[in-house]
Amino acid sequence: MMKSAVTVSLVEEARGGPFVFWDGLPAACARAAELGYDAIEIFAPGPDTVDAGELNGLLNQHNLKVAAVGTGAGMVKHGLKLTDPDPAQRTAAREFIRSMIDFGAPYEAPAIIGSMQGRWGGELDLAAALALLAEALEDLGPYAEKAGAPLIYEPLNRYETNLIKTVADGVAFLKTLTTRNVLLLADLFHMNIEEADLAAAVRAGQGYIGHVHFVDSNRQAMGLGHMDFAPIAAALKETGYDGYLSAEAFPLPDADTAAVKTIEAFQRYFRD
Repeated sequence: MMKSAVTVSLVEEARGGPFVFWDGLPAACARAAELGYDAIEIFAPGPDTVDAGELNGLLNQHNLKVAAVGTGAGMVKHGLKLTDPDPAQRTAAREFIRSMIDFGAPYEAPAIIGSMQGRWGGELDLAAALALLAEALEDLGPYAEKAGAPLIYEPLNRYETNLIKTVADGVAFLKTLTTRNVLLLADLFHMNIEEADLAAAVRAGQGYIGHVHFVDSNRQAMGLGHMDFAPIAAALKETGYDGYLSAEAFPLPDADTAAVKTIEAFQRYFRD
């Protein structure tokens, strides 16, 4: 059964970005539970910035899970990326992701690699960048497996990466890896830009999609854009996807409305 989640950002440098809740874990958990969400997705500055005791207490109090943890703060705060031409920077990037894998491990929550994948350009061509990315995932995938969760790799749109931009290309890339513990994040906003047919893309990703960002065409909450979600929902059901649909959406017109609209759409498509 698919489950609902809502994003919580604790990274002040990213304020204004596509995360629903911004005002701390206690308020976010209370409202998420009140609205009927199953889980939260946490975008944290680093593993040491979240008090485990507080988080455990909030999750128990509100009967919530952690759907996933983001690693984007490694890029936003520290400029780290897995395809950096500098070997020392690549090592630092992997270490940051390992620390976030460890942070999510007690909750069986996978770490997401999105912006930290980087780009190619300058002294680094596409083939070299993809080789560096593959090398990193071959290292981090097994590390995540030992921690008890998959590693999630996110194809992004052309304005955020020039590496892998579609689900089909993501699947083809994962098939080149020896590790089988890396899965894809299907982000509907990025897919709306890059995919000709979103439902067909979901079907092409069958067995390889480990997480979904549930968001409308304009990166606002589902129902506030022009996406026809019905065929996408049908494709998710047909392919047997049973993970989280997580609201990585702008808090527009405000955070509470975005959270309400998202859970209403989730219930309409997956519970009614």
